Amino acid sequence: MIIPCIDLMDGKVVQLVQGRDKALEGEAPLEMLRKFAAFPEIQVIDLDAAMGKGDNSNIVELLATKAECRVGGGVRTADRARHLVDLGAHRVIVGTAAFTPALQEIAKAVGPERILVAVDSKHGKIVVKGWQEATDFTAEEVVARLEPYCSGFLCTYVDKEGMLQGTDLNWFRRLRAATNHELTAAGGITTIEEIRELTSLNIHCALGMAIYTGRLNLEELAHV
Repeated sequence: MIIPCIDLMDGKVVQLVQGRDKALEGEAPLEMLRKFAAFPEIQVIDLDAAMGKGDNSNIVELLATKAECRVGGGVRTADRARHLVDLGAHRVIVGTAAFTPALQEIAKAVGPERILVAVDSKHGKIVVKGWQEATDFTAEEVVARLEPYCSGFLCTYVDKEGMLQGTDLNWFRRLRAATNHELTAAGGITTIEEIRELTSLNIHCALGMAIYTGRLNLEELAHV
């Protein structure tokens, strides 16, 4: 499955490079949703909430009531997870909190079936807090112990995020070997060939920069 991404900052649809530098702005959120109408699920990330700089809840609600959305950004408490589900989120993406005791409370609040855990890797280690802080462990080491609290993993190869240089297929192969849970790949996916390879591994693809810059054609992607 191909999952287009809508990342929100200051009320606008944006694309960042490695979670830091804004590279471009997309069209209005509802216009992006219209463009993505052929795809069964949309990924919505509230970057302001992730970075602790406010939130875009009104836009999240608008999108989640019009499409099946997996929503992330600042999901660090059970209340925040419940709030996103109440807004209409199909599933919530838990990043930083997945590596704290809060994950158990979040899973209790909304159910593991509604949770995707974000395992984001930079220089080989999981990074948290908007990719600003590194941990001491690798994604391959932790996915098995997180399985009871989620229905899948969103795995971002941060080293190539937003750079249109391709991704690390070997990292995704190692992750696929580490868990039977649903996996979604993100970070640097640039070509149809990469998408086909990931699909052959039974890994979904979350796409951002390659779509927004026209490197990948939406019409072609709808038939992959």
